[in-house]
Amino acid sequence: MHIRKTYFAILLFLIVSTSAMAQIVPGAERINAYLERLKDKRVGMVVNPTSRIGERSTVDSLIALGVNIVKVFGPEHGFRGDVGAGVKVKDAVDPITGVKIVSLYGKTKKPTKEMLADIDLIIFDIQDIGVRYFTYVATMHRVMEACAENGKTLLILDRPNPNGYFVDGPLLDMAYQSDIGMHPVPVTHGMTVGEYARMINGEGWLTNGMKCELEIVQVANYRHDMEYRPPVDMSPNINTYPAILLYPSTCLFEGTVLSEGRGTFFPFTVIGAPEFKGIYAFSFTPESIKNKSATPIHLGKKCYGLDLRNVDLRQIRNAKAINLSWLIETYNKYPNKKIFFDHKQSKEIVEFDKLAGGPVLKQQIIAGMSEAEIRQTWKPGLEQYKLIRNKYLLYP
Repeated sequence: MHIRKTYFAILLFLIVSTSAMAQIVPGAERINAYLERLKDKRVGMVVNPTSRIGERSTVDSLIALGVNIVKVFGPEHGFRGDVGAGVKVKDAVDPITGVKIVSLYGKTKKPTKEMLADIDLIIFDIQDIGVRYFTYVATMHRVMEACAENGKTLLILDRPNPNGYFVDGPLLDMAYQSDIGMHPVPVTHGMTVGEYARMINGEGWLTNGMKCELEIVQVANYRHDMEYRPPVDMSPNINTYPAILLYPSTCLFEGTVLSEGRGTFFPFTVIGAPEFKGIYAFSFTPESIKNKSATPIHLGKKCYGLDLRNVDLRQIRNAKAINLSWLIETYNKYPNKKIFFDHKQSKEIVEFDKLAGGPVLKQQIIAGMSEAEIRQTWKPGLEQYKLIRNKYLLYP
């Protein structure tokens, strides 16, 4: 016990020192706000490599503080982040802690009654990117539903949304619901996972309108308009801050025949295809990279296109908008427009309509509408959404 108290004191000192400089204090680092809640509880955790307290995993840190963590649920990429995008995650035993790991990105996507039988409370601690395409909100939805069905509390250790400074894009047409779009929200929803969970509950989006018992440890000193740079990679393929800010715009290319940079060490910051040779000077060649992209589109072929790595990040933030000009430009310059939006040509197998939230955006680009004209069609939906969103915000 003395060792635990000593570790706790050191940990608090590091957190206070770091937070004083960073100002923003993620929920996980506010240990005194929830540690007592975990006393004598059998705890399950939904976590990934972004789940950190200082330099250590939240799981490792809480175990060191005497918390009884009996099970870890791993989402896409796995608990320790050693699984590539879209690759099924297997159940395992964590070699560091000996804790059982149950995959929520394989045969089972929602915790079963049996999985929750030896758990009193579940912690959700994952850094989200604030974009509808990201799969962690889908995981949270299913965990909330499992908690509601089995009388378990979900404790969310909230984290800032690095794209929380703007709300933009078409709303999801629920006919196109999938893991990359579960709810009628725009592409960038402008909420933290804690706020989003409140919306899921409040809008009755769980099956039969069930309610999950939620407890949220809020982020301290946070506003939505603040710049936040996560201290660890968001995922194997979102490994830079520019990629985080570009992701709302460049992920749309996953539903086209163009490469968005998977198979390079700078994914989501470049766009290209072999067919652009002679049209663009910049080039890159996708390769197979273990635990990142095993078989990216255009594997081993030189792609020509746009290098967005030097885009002014201040301009991106100031615009507070998804950039459609890159999509429109490359569509207009692509030699064979008939296959541009054909996801079957891509090894990623992501439908553009599911990414865009429906077929309308694709139809508008094909019809030759300008970015301004397309944006005008988003306005009614965005205005209605923002009114709903306001009910669930925890931060100004």
